[in-house]
Amino acid sequence: MGGARQNAGLLTITLVGAVVSSLGAPLIPAIAASTSVSLASAQWTLTITVLVAVVATPLMGGLGDGRHRRPAVLTALALVAAGSVIAAVGTTSFPALLLGRAFQGVGLGLAPVTIAVAGDVFSGERRTRTVAMLSIVNAAGVGLGYPLTGALAQLVGISGAYWFGAAAALIALAAAWAVVPSTPSRPHKPIDLRGALLFALSITALLVAASEGEGWGWTSRRTMTLAALALAIGACWVWLESRARHPLVDLRQLRLPPVLTAHATVLLGGVGMYLLLSLSTRLVQAPVSSGGLGRTVTVAGLVMVPQSIGSFAAPWFTRRASAFLPRRLRLPAAGLVMMLAMGLFMLWSHSIPGLVAAMLLAGIGIGMLFSTVPSLIVDSVDSDQRGSSLGFNQIFRYVGYSIGSVLTSIILTAHTPVGSPYPTSSGYGVAALAGLAVWGVVAITSAATGSRRSTPGYEGQDSA
Repeated sequence: MGGARQNAGLLTITLVGAVVSSLGAPLIPAIAASTSVSLASAQWTLTITVLVAVVATPLMGGLGDGRHRRPAVLTALALVAAGSVIAAVGTTSFPALLLGRAFQGVGLGLAPVTIAVAGDVFSGERRTRTVAMLSIVNAAGVGLGYPLTGALAQLVGISGAYWFGAAAALIALAAAWAVVPSTPSRPHKPIDLRGALLFALSITALLVAASEGEGWGWTSRRTMTLAALALAIGACWVWLESRARHPLVDLRQLRLPPVLTAHATVLLGGVGMYLLLSLSTRLVQAPVSSGGLGRTVTVAGLVMVPQSIGSFAAPWFTRRASAFLPRRLRLPAAGLVMMLAMGLFMLWSHSIPGLVAAMLLAGIGIGMLFSTVPSLIVDSVDSDQRGSSLGFNQIFRYVGYSIGSVLTSIILTAHTPVGSPYPTSSGYGVAALAGLAVWGVVAITSAATGSRRSTPGYEGQDSA
C-alpha cells in the first residue's frame, strides 16, 4: 500500500492547487490600476477562477474514477502552470489576466482526485488520516493564499505572485509524475459531457447571479432571469442524470445517509465559513470612524493565517477526542466549535487579538468538519465512484462559499447608511448572528442525519 512518498506527493499537489488558485483576492485594487479597469471588473479575476473550478471539478472527478486519472492530473497541473505564466507576463492586459486566472482555476479540481487516489493506495487508519489531511490542506491552502499574495505583491509586484504560482505548479507537476499511479486496468468509463455541460451552465448562472446581484439589483430582470435559468437547467440536469447509464454524478448515492450528510454539511459549512472570512477581512480594513480597525490589506491577509494554523491542528484535537467522541458526533462537535468562534467574533472582534483568537478557533472547527466529511464518502462509495462523488461534494462547498459571500454583502449593505461606503458596527453583529444560526443548523442536521447509519462501511467506521 501507499507510503510516505505518496503521502507527501498528494499533499503537495493538493496544497499547490488550493494556494495557486487563491492568488488574487488581495490583488484586486492593484489589478484594477495596472489594467485600467474598474474594481467591479477586476473582481472577475476571482469569479472566473470559481466558474472554471465549477466546470473542472466534476470532470476531474469523473476522469479520476477511470483509466485516465494520471494524465488528467498532469494536464491539470500543466494548465495551472501555464495560467500562472500567462498572468505573470500579462499584468497590464486584463484579457491575459482573465485567461491566466481561468487556467489556474483548474487547480481547484485536483482535490477530489488526490483524495480518491489516497482512498485506493492507503487502507485502514492510514487512509482515514490521509484523506482527512488532504481535505484540510485543500481548505487551509485557500486561506494561506491570501497573506502570501499580499506579501509577494508588496515585495515584487503583481507578476511576482504569479511567477511564484508557476514555480509551485511545476513542483506539484513533478510530484504528480512521481506518485500518481496509472489505472489502465480500470474499465472504460465514458464521460457524461452532456451532464457536465448542463451542470456547468446551471451553476455558472447561479454564481453569476449571486456575484453580480448587488450591482444589478437583486430583483432586477437580469438577476431574476439568471436565477430562473439556473433552476430550470438544474432541474433538467437532475432528470437526465437520474436516467443516464454513465452519469456525471450518481444521484442515487444521496440515498446513503453518510453521503447526504457530507453534502448538506459542506454546503452549510461553506456558507458559515465564508460569512466569517468575509466579515473579518472587511472589518479589519474598514476605517475606525465606521467601527472598523483601519488596517491595511496585508494585515487583513495575515488575520487569515490563524485559521489555517487551526485547520492544520484540528486532526491533533480530533485524535485526542476520539476516545470519547465517536465519529458520528464529530460533525456536530465541529458545528459547536464554529458557534463558539462566531460568538467570540461578536464579543471581541474590535481588536486584532480578538480576531486572531476567533480565527484560530474557527480553523479548528473548519478542520474538524472538512477532515471528517471526505471519509464519510470514501467509506461509503465504491472505488470507481469516489472521484465523482468527492468532486460533487467540492461543488457544494463552492456554492456554499458563494452564498456566504452574498449573504454577508446583503446584511452589511442593509446596515450601511445612505451616502457612506461602510456599514455600521451593528451590521457586523447581525451578520455574525446569521453565522451563528448557520452553524447551529450544521450541528443539528449533522447530528440528526449522522445517527442514521445504513451502510456497512459507515457502520464499521462509526466508533473510530
